[in-house]
Amino acid sequence: MQRWRNRVVASMAGRRAIDKLAPPAPDRRALLLRLCAALAAPHAPLYAQTIFTNETAAPGPVAVLFPDLPDPVRKVFTDIIGGIEEQLHQRVQAWPLAPAHDPADLGAALKRQGVRVVIALGRQGLKAAETLDPGLGLVVSGISSLPERDRHTGICLSPDPALLFARLRSLAPGVRRVIVVYNPQHNEWLLRLARDAARLHGVELAPLEAPDLAGAARLYQRAFATADNRRDAFWLPTDATTVDETTILPLVLREAWNRGLPVFSSSFLHVRKGALFALYPNNIELGRNLGNLATAVMAGEPPRGLLPLRDVYAALNLRTASHLGIAAGPTVQRGFQFLYPEL
Repeated sequence: MQRWRNRVVASMAGRRAIDKLAPPAPDRRALLLRLCAALAAPHAPLYAQTIFTNETAAPGPVAVLFPDLPDPVRKVFTDIIGGIEEQLHQRVQAWPLAPAHDPADLGAALKRQGVRVVIALGRQGLKAAETLDPGLGLVVSGISSLPERDRHTGICLSPDPALLFARLRSLAPGVRRVIVVYNPQHNEWLLRLARDAARLHGVELAPLEAPDLAGAARLYQRAFATADNRRDAFWLPTDATTVDETTILPLVLREAWNRGLPVFSSSFLHVRKGALFALYPNNIELGRNLGNLATAVMAGEPPRGLLPLRDVYAALNLRTASHLGIAAGPTVQRGFQFLYPEL
C-alpha cells in the first residue's frame, strides 16, 4: 500500500484529483486510500474520478467546452479531458455547458483567463465555441461528422475505415465485399476514406446512397436479397439516416442473423444488440491527440480538417461469432477490450 500511496502523491494526475476532491483534514487519509485503489484498478484511470468545473480550473491557454450531462456520459468527457491534460502537462479550463449558458459571460471569462485555444466536445460544445472570439483557435471532437469538415481541426467519433476493414479481415478472411448504406450529405468524406481502405485490404466496397430513412430501408432489403454469406459483410457507419436505431437497426440485425451475414459497426452499442464487432473511442488516447492538435493550433498551423478516429478499443459479440462459424478462442479474444456476453 505504501508503494501505491507514493505513486499517487508523486503523480500529477493524483495531485490534481486530491486538490479538487480533498475533504477536511481528518478525512484526507480515507480519500488517499480511495485514490490508491482507483490507480491500481484496471481500466479505471485516476483522472476519471476528477470533477471538473470552471470554478476549480487554474488559468491556462486551453479551454474545453462540453455538455453538462450526468454520468455515465460525463465520464466520457472527463476521460477525454484527462488525456488532454496529460498531453499538455497542465490543467485546462474545463467548462460544462448548461443549455441556457450565457455566451457573453463565457467569452469574457475565457478572455480573463488567457485562453488561446478552445477544444469543443459535442454539438453543444461546438455551437458554444462558434459564438466566441473568432481569433481563438478551435479544435473539435465528440461529433460524428461536419458538413464543412475541412474548415476545422479535430477528430471525429467515426472510426477510420482502414481499422474496421483490417479487423474484419482478421475475423472473417473470406469476406470479399463490404456493403454500406449511407447518406452522402453526412458521410461522403468517410466513404472517400473507405474506398482507399478497401483497396488496401483487398475487399470491394459496395456503397449505396440513401437520402432518407425510407430509401435506406429499401436499399437494405434489396442488398440482403442478393447478398452471399460466403463473401459479403455489412458495415453500419455512424449515420442517423441509414442506421436508425428504432427501425433500420433491428431489420438489419435480424436479416443478417437469419442469413448468416457478418455485420460490423462504428457503434459499441450495436455489439450488445447482435453486430459481430465494433470499434469505439479510447477516450484517454483521444484526449492526448486532441492535446497535440491544440498545440499545433497554438503554433499557428493551418486547419487539418476533421480526422477519423484512430484511438479505438474493440468489442466482439461471441454469440454472433459462434453463429457465423467464426472461431473466437482465447487468442482472438485477447485482441478485444470488450466481449459480449461478458465472460
